[in-house]
Amino acid sequence: MKVVKFILLFLIFGCSSSKVVSDYDSNTRYSKYKTFNFYEDNGDNLNDFDITRITNYITLVLKDNFLEQDKLPDFFIYFDTQTATVRNNKSISIGLGNRNVGVSGGIPIGNHKINEKLIIKFIDAETNDLVWEGSLESKISKNRTSNKERLI
Repeated sequence: MKVVKFILLFLIFGCSSSKVVSDYDSNTRYSKYKTFNFYEDNGDNLNDFDITRITNYITLVLKDNFLEQDKLPDFFIYFDTQTATVRNNKSISIGLGNRNVGVSGGIPIGNHKINEKLIIKFIDAETNDLVWEGSLESKISKNRTSNKERLI
């Protein structure tokens, strides 16, 4: 029974369309960081609503971990997105032919997807060195109408 539960859990998470990756400097003493703030040029590829949503969410998570926002922080936070349109390769094909002559055509099915990658970087305020970086990569519908707050 435990094996069945493990396989079911693996299948559920294995089919996820989002991929989270993080990287960090293992020599950094993270306990020295008590305060944070955001760079002013965050979210060049985002609208003002999304910048506010992401800033609020990051602030909430960091404050839950006993870090405080300060004008003279221990580290700065930078975030932005990269997007690329993913071409849909699914189609229905029809072909007609007679011996050496033939005609065929394909009709694409489904809609195009957008590959969106949110990147968050923590940069030491004193040395300006990158100390942590995380990214979330998701494939989303080009015509999405769902609640963006829920997605963030």
